[in-house]
Amino acid sequence: MEYAIETFSLTKIFSDWWGRDKIYAVDDLNLQIRYNEVFGLLGPNGSGKTTTLKMLLGLLYPTKGRAVVLGGDSSEPKISARIGFLPEESYLYRYLDARETLDFYGRLFGLERQVRKMRIEALLDMVGLKAVANRPVGTFSKGMARRIGLAQALINDPDLLILDEPTTGLDPIGTKQIKDLVLELAKRGKTVLLCSHLLADVEDVCDRIAILYGGRIQSEGRVKELLEQTGKRQITTGSISDTAVERIKQIVQNEQADCVITSVMDKLETFFIRIVAAAEVAAQATSGAVGARQIGGFLAPETRVENILDKLVSASVSEQTPPTEPSTTEQVRAVEASAGKPDAELLRELTEPVGPAQPRPVVKTEPVESEATQEEQSDRAQSQESILEQLTGRTTGPDKDEKQTDKSQGEAGDA
Repeated sequence: MEYAIETFSLTKIFSDWWGRDKIYAVDDLNLQIRYNEVFGLLGPNGSGKTTTLKMLLGLLYPTKGRAVVLGGDSSEPKISARIGFLPEESYLYRYLDARETLDFYGRLFGLERQVRKMRIEALLDMVGLKAVANRPVGTFSKGMARRIGLAQALINDPDLLILDEPTTGLDPIGTKQIKDLVLELAKRGKTVLLCSHLLADVEDVCDRIAILYGGRIQSEGRVKELLEQTGKRQITTGSISDTAVERIKQIVQNEQADCVITSVMDKLETFFIRIVAAAEVAAQATSGAVGARQIGGFLAPETRVENILDKLVSASVSEQTPPTEPSTTEQVRAVEASAGKPDAELLRELTEPVGPAQPRPVVKTEPVESEATQEEQSDRAQSQESILEQLTGRTTGPDKDEKQTDKSQGEAGDA
């Protein structure tokens, strides 16, 4: 399939109490979102963004038209298991703490216990909630709830991530982390569909956008192409003298164009992040969220797992380095690599000899001739017969014949 998401005349009409058509929430929508793309779905309140997402997820049935998600229907378990969704409002169990919340959703996806444990720790560190992982989520602020909601959307390592207003309630630090996360996920081969009212955030992360109004697409295309002003030029220089500035103005005026020269200014977001980062470096105490450390390694694209024996053989003794404590990312990859192998296969890999098998030397054995004489062998045989007679209560040879004769005579006398 060329597209991760494709819709065909997707329409949703909400009826009134009498069953009459009342609201066209989405009207003849045709979307095409490619794999490994960050796509922004924009529009004012009531333009049909959330309704579109719900139809893509199978939470709402379209009035007409259809949607193809990851090559199939999103209501199929095999397709839905590859989708991560962050709704506009985070619906969480308020009495569960952060770890229990992620463990609950990991169980829903059927993840093994060790895989769940490793992913939970990696995600908590990624969204900056590791220090408050034992607090009930009901005590979280709205921004912290959005963070744990994002971690929940990533617990199954989705191929398609759908985010509805992901930065709502987040502080500038959290907003920057979400944007960095979206960009990193795109680099790792994920497809992201993003809805947001914060246009500056969409501009920073999206490859293409579509603007909805009245349930219809009003404009669609690449962000740079839509925002580029072809009738103007922008020049940024280093520190220059006032004389050079005047000369530049004169040159521009000779071209009969307007010229405005101002000092370069930081964005308030950049300044805010720099101040907070300095406070974190100073290790000042806080009971809230902190900056994210790194993205979870399990979110990387799937790579071929090398054979354990290949790794052992290829590691030269001269190239070995002192052992270090494995990071959370390495632990996640190791657990997930071994989780899919049967125990018998792992046992066979660990017990088979490393390198080519050496042939064992063939040792020929000769029978040992007995040095005993025939007389000794005869005595030994008679001794064995005597022991056998004692055990069984029977006799053999001449004695047996005599006893048999006596028995016959005794029976004749009785007669």
